[in-house]
Amino acid sequence: MHSKPADELTLTPNVRCCTLQTSLRLPQSEAAGLAEMFKAMGHPVRVQIVDLLSRFGGQVCVCDIEAHFALSQPTISHHLRVLRQAGLVEAEQRGLWVYYVTAPEGLARLRRYLSALAHQDASDD
Repeated sequence: MHSKPADELTLTPNVRCCTLQTSLRLPQSEAAGLAEMFKAMGHPVRVQIVDLLSRFGGQVCVCDIEAHFALSQPTISHHLRVLRQAGLVEAEQRGLWVYYVTAPEGLARLRRYLSALAHQDASDD
């Protein structure tokens, strides 16, 4: 079999390997928001903090959070700030102390997205 030299090959632009019609279902802003949330949850300390907060119906004082980790106060504050900015926890200043609680809407947003993925995956089986 004789093949053409590379400079003689004709490439057809926009040729696709299949005919599956795909589209993106998330607007860019929604994808960016979810990515920020997942990025915030991408550190083991932050996962542990959210888990700790999720076990209490009320708010947890920052001093109680710090007591669970062998980390400096500024490091814990950094992790809490990342979680707040991502919309996963909320804070309330009470005198000298700050109390934290999980942010229901932020966690619900993650849950809805993951449920949609799991539901889609299950329907493909």
